[in-house]
Amino acid sequence: MMVLLLVFLASSASRPALGGAGPPRVEITNGVVHASVYLPNAETGYYRGARFDWSGVIAELTYKGHSFFGVWFPHYDPKLHDAITGPVEEFRSGDTTLGGALGYDQVKPGSTFVKIGVGALLKPDEKPYSFAGEYRIVNPGIWTSRPEHDRISFVQDLHDDAGYCYRYEKSVKLVDHKPELVIDHRLRNIGPKTIETDVYNHDFYVLDGQPTGPGMRIIFKFRPQAADEKTWSRAADLAGKAEIRGNQIVYVKKLEGRESAASLLAGFSEAVSDNDIRVENSNAGIGVREIGDHPLVRLNLWSIRTTVCPEAFIHLRVEPGREVRWRIRYLFYELPK
Repeated sequence: MMVLLLVFLASSASRPALGGAGPPRVEITNGVVHASVYLPNAETGYYRGARFDWSGVIAELTYKGHSFFGVWFPHYDPKLHDAITGPVEEFRSGDTTLGGALGYDQVKPGSTFVKIGVGALLKPDEKPYSFAGEYRIVNPGIWTSRPEHDRISFVQDLHDDAGYCYRYEKSVKLVDHKPELVIDHRLRNIGPKTIETDVYNHDFYVLDGQPTGPGMRIIFKFRPQAADEKTWSRAADLAGKAEIRGNQIVYVKKLEGRESAASLLAGFSEAVSDNDIRVENSNAGIGVREIGDHPLVRLNLWSIRTTVCPEAFIHLRVEPGREVRWRIRYLFYELPK
């Protein structure tokens, strides 16, 4: 049975503006940054796919008249795996290019497996799991949302017969009078099985709608190296489109049509300080800095004409009865003229 509960717990004095017609969303602001955030809803939510975490999906974020996130895809379907905007996260279990999910390899077709932030899904056949696969969500858990004027928090409680049960809490907050967004997470294991997973934010940066090309660069705290992965056909697919120059990846060609510039990246260390990435576009005159508080375990770059996505993976292991917390900070800025 599908169970869904969406609860708003904001006082009238601090209640944010609710979006009008269309998928449910709220508007939050700190007086410096304004953001529009979609709410998880199994019936009317903007995103109802089986890949990404349903909470904290940002439709738009603006600072000083500049936009940092937005629609990057040509076709919208609420159940399409990547028809989603803004800084959104995916939990992946297992070391495979096509992703993984809790319990998928251990259960038989007709049984359920779990994607954190999504719910319990039905395994249709014996084919390997694919992040782009269409899986029926049989239990989205119980979602609770609490919006305030400058933030919104989400809670998902999931109990699944396979033994993966959790309480997932996420807060999207604009820092007082600063061009900064903080996403805090807490994952508590309330089931009998250990939860072990990687998680990353896909970001989907869209800087003032500028096309990906010359003027765009990604800056790291280390010297990145294009890594090879036999199971991924686009590995090190940068030639002629982007170049590694010292601690930066610089685009030398405007991506056209369905072209992509993508690569698995190496070169980072186990130091938390390496989880610090900047994406800048000199044509738009803006940049964004993403800072995580856990060490990188995998780093992937995927970009097309409409979006640039440095994907910083971290690893989580949560024993039964325990919890783990992590934070991502986004700092938005204008480039010197």
